[in-house]
Amino acid sequence: MIAAVKRWHAILSALLFFIASAARASEDLNGAARELARKTAGFGNRGEPVSVAWRNLSSLGSAELAQARAAFEAALQEAGGRLNSIAPVGVRITLSETPAQYVLVEEAQNGDDRRVWIAAWKRAGPARVTAPGVSLDRKLVWEQEEQILDVAFPGTAMLVLTPTQVTLYARPNGAWEARQSQALPAGKAWPRDLRGHLRMTGSGFQAFLPGVVCSGSVEPSLTLACQGSEEPWVLESGSHAILLANFAAARNYFDGRVVSQTGQPKPLGPFYSAAAVEEQGRTVWLAAMLDGHIQMFNSALDPAGSLAGWGSDIAGTSARCGGGAQVLATRPGDSGDPDSIQAFAIVERAAAPLGNPVAMTGPVSALWPSGPTAVLAVVHDPASGKYAAYVLTVVCGE
Repeated sequence: MIAAVKRWHAILSALLFFIASAARASEDLNGAARELARKTAGFGNRGEPVSVAWRNLSSLGSAELAQARAAFEAALQEAGGRLNSIAPVGVRITLSETPAQYVLVEEAQNGDDRRVWIAAWKRAGPARVTAPGVSLDRKLVWEQEEQILDVAFPGTAMLVLTPTQVTLYARPNGAWEARQSQALPAGKAWPRDLRGHLRMTGSGFQAFLPGVVCSGSVEPSLTLACQGSEEPWVLESGSHAILLANFAAARNYFDGRVVSQTGQPKPLGPFYSAAAVEEQGRTVWLAAMLDGHIQMFNSALDPAGSLAGWGSDIAGTSARCGGGAQVLATRPGDSGDPDSIQAFAIVERAAAPLGNPVAMTGPVSALWPSGPTAVLAVVHDPASGKYAAYVLTVVCGE
């Protein structure tokens, strides 16, 4: 094993030495990954399964490696290839770098046939973002044994939505105390990976669940009335954009049928979550699609680019750091590590990270807007077994 590793490092060093003449120039990381995927799909018999191993020897982080992997896998499938952990075609892809370029080096083997392909792109500074000092303030607001679907804050009170009920809390002495609860419809068979959302409407609220919509009020006391309905969920992004989206009742995602604020219906394709940001004065919608990439849409909800390397939960805010709104996105941790949440600005159809990511205590199970400058994140803590709700607030620097 040690000899094999040393041999591969020697090969890689030699390849990088000749990179200027050997590598195919690409525009960016996604383009390089797609170029290698197309070569891989044409190696061996068409449709033959491929096993792929990745490693990172560059200064880029795990998010960029995940982005390359997502772009490669999507392009491989588009070209007629397919992935399998046990396959006749074995591929090893290394993300590396030279002083002038980032490099993807692929070593492919099919029986006695071996190939090496290289794709590179120029090193460039990060996208310009005039929002120095942006940070995320994380505050634990509630934790419990039962799953938390969403939390909302009507005035000085707190509403907690679970698979069985909606509970109203108050804190007359500084600590939250349960005041009233209203049960959700009994006997309803929820999907395995249940999602739910609370939306405040003054002193009233709506609770959206798969195939069920509830209306309620918190004044003068907690009331709740639910009915089976295919009514679309109202997705807000900070305080500047709204989207109506149909939820797939037996699944854990939206089926892709949406209606914009102008009343225009549009098919986007199935997605897990959506958020809006402003880029150069225009609204840009982002949707976390089922295949793992983030699809960008313009104000008319037409495709306008894509991103990779994010998790499936995104939420928008209206914090005006540097003149533009931010989007918060989950970033899955490496195997065994907890998720983190990162703030981004969208600049020239690319994601520019703002500040440092905030590490959570486990996997994020829900991410919803919570007021103009904050989001509500629900985490399932594997150590305690409890669900914890955090409010993350965007704090603008000087």
